[in-house]
Amino acid sequence: MKLWNVFKKGLIAENPIFVLALSLCPALATTSTALNGLTMGLCVLFVITCNNTVVSIIKNVVNPKVRVPVYITCIATIVTAVELIMQAYAPLLYKQLGIYLALVVVFAIILARAEVFASKNPVIPSFLDGLGMGCGFTLALLVIGIIRELFGSGTIFGIHVMWASYNPMMIMILPPGAFILIGYLVAIVKVYNQHVEEIKIAKLEKANGGEV
Repeated sequence: MKLWNVFKKGLIAENPIFVLALSLCPALATTSTALNGLTMGLCVLFVITCNNTVVSIIKNVVNPKVRVPVYITCIATIVTAVELIMQAYAPLLYKQLGIYLALVVVFAIILARAEVFASKNPVIPSFLDGLGMGCGFTLALLVIGIIRELFGSGTIFGIHVMWASYNPMMIMILPPGAFILIGYLVAIVKVYNQHVEEIKIAKLEKANGGEV
């Protein structure tokens, strides 16, 4: 197993939002601005990376019958620490993210990576898997947030970038706009992944003299 492949698969090939379609709730609810999307993404990045690492360390001492409650307890502990830090140092962002920050505990992507990967692999690969998935999640939320803020408010990170006469598309800052946008982005990523796969197959056929 190559460590780089463990990390990079979460960026595009197995992106949590655009490919695996996990934890779509924050993608719909917290990406009305690029800053909110980036902040939520970084929180999930930190939680999933730390949780993967912890699960990989304790996997041999946890009874398989109670593994899920243990994993959720680990996630809840890390999320609580993140909440307290944000409440102390970024109260405005903490207030804007609201209940969705607490709901990170039950985000499917975090528990899924703990169950599918971290509980079966050593610490370093588990750390890189969490880091890659977290980066892919953050990238997805950032892209969605930038597009929604740009067309919904005419700004990016609060900076006005559209012409003065631009009439914002209000639907883009509402959940239905996010849902439509995610659909288009999922289609784009799917086409890209298919193209990459076709290139790999073509190279393999060439290397094998026309036979796969």
